Amino acid sequence: MKHKIVVTQPIHEAVLARLQSAGKVVMNPGPEPWSEEVLYQHLKDADAMMAFMPDRVDQRTLLNAPRLKTIACALKGYDNFDLKACAQAGVSVSFVPDLLTEPTAELAIGLAIAAARHVLAGDANVRRGYAGWRPQLYGTGLHGSVVSVVGLGAVGRAIVDRLIGFGCAQLLGVDPHGEDERLTMVSLGEALSKSDYVILAVPLLDMTRHLINEAMLEGVRPGQVLVNIGRGSVVDEAAVAQALQDGRLGAYAADVYEMEDWLLADRPREIHPELLEHPATVLTPHIGSAVKKVRQAIEMRAAENLLQALEGCDPQDLCQTMHDAVRLPASHCPVQP
Repeated sequence: MKHKIVVTQPIHEAVLARLQSAGKVVMNPGPEPWSEEVLYQHLKDADAMMAFMPDRVDQRTLLNAPRLKTIACALKGYDNFDLKACAQAGVSVSFVPDLLTEPTAELAIGLAIAAARHVLAGDANVRRGYAGWRPQLYGTGLHGSVVSVVGLGAVGRAIVDRLIGFGCAQLLGVDPHGEDERLTMVSLGEALSKSDYVILAVPLLDMTRHLINEAMLEGVRPGQVLVNIGRGSVVDEAAVAQALQDGRLGAYAADVYEMEDWLLADRPREIHPELLEHPATVLTPHIGSAVKKVRQAIEMRAAENLLQALEGCDPQDLCQTMHDAVRLPASHCPVQP
């Protein structure tokens, strides 16, 4: 009997063909997510699921998927997946750890420059009717500035790689569990008080939710540019909006938002409206990995993880958090990338 594979967003043709070689594929044509009711209908007899950023998997999801063996996530972060519930249900979960790093780091730099150099306001001015240069829209450059990177995982280090070439006056790092010899390591409070730019590359954990909050922003260096490409709920958006309103922050740029962190029951249901309205914000729709060849590679890696699990092997990228709880038979896997 062929496996049933549920894919919750549209995927590239080559990836679809790879999955179809192993079973029947039911794919959401997208880009809007399926309703919960439709998803559960598809999952009721599914053996595997390929999941994406808008998906949430909790105990209720698993109760509606009694045959499910594996969830292959075409993303890096696992905040929206209840790994304990998956382990208890015997469902393996895999993620794609590295392929998102470089494009996300590139976007972080782009957002920082766009926010500090008033790119959106300049674009609007030109479109309204351009009569030539005027002495306006003066901003802040990376060259000669103090820049902090908060979170020195793969993405944080890739951001530092790119900052090296800009001639920053000083590069600071904030990470209680890591360091980088190219940086001066400081506390978060020091980073906020000393930096012209602060770039957040922090995963969402209990201890990092609202890491940037009203109290921390009291000590922010005036005019600072704050950039978030980690996870939305690392930032208290209401506190950031207030800091922009009263002039403590110079600009805020983000690719991630609190409303996206689906497993948090008390998350806001929309981006804070004052962030949408403020002229000193640059907001992108979670496009950190939205480079065509990168997205196809991520999907293919997730597909291989899924097929390895269906063959009874550990997926190559089995989430280490659940590795001891969900251990598939260790054997040579006939499914190869």
